[in-house]
Amino acid sequence: MTETLSPKTARRIALAAQGFGRARPTEPGRKHVRDLVSRLGVVQIDSVNVVTRTHYLPAFSRLGDYPRQALEAEAWGARRSLFEYWGHEASLLPMELQPLLRWRMARAEAGEMWTGLSRFGRERRDYIEGVLAEIERRGPVTGGDFNDAPRGAPGWWSWSDGKRALEWLFWAGMITTKTRRGFERVYDLTERALPARIVDLPTPDEADAQRELIRLSARATGVATMADLRDYYRLPLAETKARIAELVEAGELTPVSVKGWRQEAYLAPGARTPRKVAAAALLSPFDNLIWARDRTERLFGTRVRLEIYTPAHKRTHGYYVLPFLEDEAITARVDLKSDRQAGVLRVQAAWREPDATAETPEQLTVELRRMAGWLGLGGVEVAGKGDLADALEAVVSS
Repeated sequence: MTETLSPKTARRIALAAQGFGRARPTEPGRKHVRDLVSRLGVVQIDSVNVVTRTHYLPAFSRLGDYPRQALEAEAWGARRSLFEYWGHEASLLPMELQPLLRWRMARAEAGEMWTGLSRFGRERRDYIEGVLAEIERRGPVTGGDFNDAPRGAPGWWSWSDGKRALEWLFWAGMITTKTRRGFERVYDLTERALPARIVDLPTPDEADAQRELIRLSARATGVATMADLRDYYRLPLAETKARIAELVEAGELTPVSVKGWRQEAYLAPGARTPRKVAAAALLSPFDNLIWARDRTERLFGTRVRLEIYTPAHKRTHGYYVLPFLEDEAITARVDLKSDRQAGVLRVQAAWREPDATAETPEQLTVELRRMAGWLGLGGVEVAGKGDLADALEAVVSS
């Protein structure tokens, strides 16, 4: 008989799987970052820099005010543990996962990528091979080294042919990010950019690789539906169904029912079920815990939507909104901006959630001040917008 979990139990399992509820280290550093990304399995990259770029935020949410240079060293340093690829969108992933994604690289080389880029690959393959030969001859390059066409309107279609060729080669796994200068990728041949111990690992077949990716997804989510497991590494639908069925048959995933969830769920082996989760964290809108909007609603009863691409007059909560996790609930959300010129973290709007408590303004203030210090800003300033703004400003100003 299928076990039934309460929503509260499912939420605690999910939070524990994502690294919440643990004591923050006194002096977080590279090892903590390395261990965290290994636990999460993937960290999304995004270029928006209103607060700080999103790949820095998951570690801050879980570790506290760690040095951002620690992540940079693990991602782009000389002795790094992470690499870039299309994991969950553009992502940083543990280096050991690279062989598990070679099937995706092979499919990309065969044309399974963005439609326009796939067409470019078919029509300009000779040109792409010429770019690859030039990288082999020249060594590390940037997009600017192949900026051989004028730019048009914003969007990938405005890229130069050189930029398109680099993206095609990156997706096909022939080149990868060696490092970054500022936020600009520096590409090199994969066999030169990655350690030999990774390059020389055998390539698993598709089914084996997908099973392992689902195992990793299950470990990182704790309890999840098929859609949740599929979304974590953006796996194909038919293959996800088949791999989950195989893992269930092998006893590596346990089907469970979560009260209130319409779909069947799966429990990861060894998933912890803490009696309670004590946490206080500002969450990037791209954080692993909440990037799947339907899952966020199931776990927290909160509708979280990214409004960056929504016209300003139609936004409900703001441009770059970070939900606030208070213990086991999302109790608030704040529209933040790092005003680097003024040296303050601006709370442009602050909103209550139904689970907000009398302690929410004070708990949120602690995390806002922690974030301001971590970002090298002198303090926090609150605007008057939102139904939590007055209470938050009173605490911030006290």
